[in-house]
Amino acid sequence: MTTGREKFALALLQSRSSRNAAENLARAIENIGEAARRGAQVVCTHELFLGEYFCRTEDASLFNLAEPIPGPSTQALARAARDHKVAIVASIFERRAAGLYHNSCAVIDADGTFVGKYRKMHIPDDPLYYEKFYFTPGDLGFPAFDTRYGRIGVQICWDQWYPEGARLISLAGAQVIFYPTSIGWHRAEKAEFGAAQLDAWKTIQRGHAIANGVFVAVTNRVGFEGNPSAGDPGIEFWGSSFVADPFGRVIAESPCDTEDILIAECDPAKSEDTRRNWPFLRDRRIDAYEPILKRWRDEPRARTRSAAPAAANRPLKTRRASGSGK
Repeated sequence: MTTGREKFALALLQSRSSRNAAENLARAIENIGEAARRGAQVVCTHELFLGEYFCRTEDASLFNLAEPIPGPSTQALARAARDHKVAIVASIFERRAAGLYHNSCAVIDADGTFVGKYRKMHIPDDPLYYEKFYFTPGDLGFPAFDTRYGRIGVQICWDQWYPEGARLISLAGAQVIFYPTSIGWHRAEKAEFGAAQLDAWKTIQRGHAIANGVFVAVTNRVGFEGNPSAGDPGIEFWGSSFVADPFGRVIAESPCDTEDILIAECDPAKSEDTRRNWPFLRDRRIDAYEPILKRWRDEPRARTRSAAPAAANRPLKTRRASGSGK
């Protein structure tokens, strides 16, 4: 185990996925080997890399794609991890029990040891992203995992829009947060909204890096998946995998339309330096954040200075009886 201060190299596998799981797994293992030859020490796949992004439709037969974690795919990846001496973050459709499935990530250390898993916490339900049909929300919290090269955290796709998960993983000591992703454009929207959607996606995750003083590493799939002639308009996945440093600067980025093995260095000293100069963790008001645990703050708003003092000071029962309790 490292001291937590050494530099280590990340690799993000941006690729296409077919409907052939064995083919996708073999290609991922080949890419892991190539990433290792290029110096990578921690390698991450995109979301649900073993197949197409199947959540474009609601089809109960697709539950057959799920497998246990640990299971056959993690066993094959463990051999690759051991052979190439790399840690692996792999996104897999997890079968937990009959009728109980998760969108999960397995973390495998460089000796092939299964370290643990993360289950996607935030589950979307949008056109062509019908994930609530397939996935039970995660119940493992927001852990960080120790690997041979560093302490890492994982979020999955829709999780990337929520600052709470990134904060909790950072508070658990993660040096980098991986975001395996499958996100892209609806072709009918791309011309009008595409650039803004892509920019928002990058911005929110760069914000997590800045707010927490950590590296973020975002792995997206690429290519078009769908069958418009059969009524499936499909999704054009926008690739653009990237790594941002603790200052939010993008230090490596993949193209939007081609497969890529993206390599970047994670230097924990940069987190230390950033947090010393921007001490957001030091200045957090943890005594004042309890309301964030509510779905919405339904309590009456504080009255303004223009409100009549006498009315503001009346007992609540009196105000209700007089009809002035708005």
